[in-house]
Amino acid sequence: MIRVLVVDDQTLVRQGILGLLDLTDDIEVVGEADDGMAALAAVDAHSPDVVLLDLRMPRHDGIWALAALHERSAGTPPPVLVLTTFDHDTLVLDAMRAGARGYLLKDVTLEQLTRAIRTLADGGTLISPSITDRLLRAVRRGRPPADGELPPVQQLTERELEVLRLVAEGYSNREIAQALFLAEGTVKNHVSTLLLKLGARDRTNAVLRALHENVLG
Repeated sequence: MIRVLVVDDQTLVRQGILGLLDLTDDIEVVGEADDGMAALAAVDAHSPDVVLLDLRMPRHDGIWALAALHERSAGTPPPVLVLTTFDHDTLVLDAMRAGARGYLLKDVTLEQLTRAIRTLADGGTLISPSITDRLLRAVRRGRPPADGELPPVQQLTERELEVLRLVAEGYSNREIAQALFLAEGTVKNHVSTLLLKLGARDRTNAVLRALHENVLG
């Protein structure tokens, strides 16, 4: 079972998500929270495999919670899937910079939501196509994908580009291996090389950097 924590300040929304996920056989909601501070306590209490996180909440919002999860985690924090009604450029980029591994709008279907949860639980990333388009428009206006100075991007091989395109589409290492007829260990090595060549700290940051540098064309 994939253990999920739902973080949203609206009780009706949380109950709706719980009701939908109850229809699945492999996903279990293990906790709820109504703001960022409560989310941190719930992560400690329930050790979820994936966190569904709203961004606009009173007191401590989703961006605060993302940053706090990464700053306070002794190991690797659980992957966070942002689930929100807001798709503003700045908000999307801020969430990705803060460590979100996925970004979906609340108008998604149950099938899209469960696929995203499974993708993140399996180590992948997932950003809805409409959000990807918005990111492309944002970076073309000159907004950087991450804070601070970035090292130059090194030349990628054709195979690395193939892997990167699938990473950008939200494929997990296992799915990439199946799509390209490679061993999963080989894919992991390619992803590690991509992070190094793109100067990225994780898969999401690598996709943002690739979009910013027009690596994907």
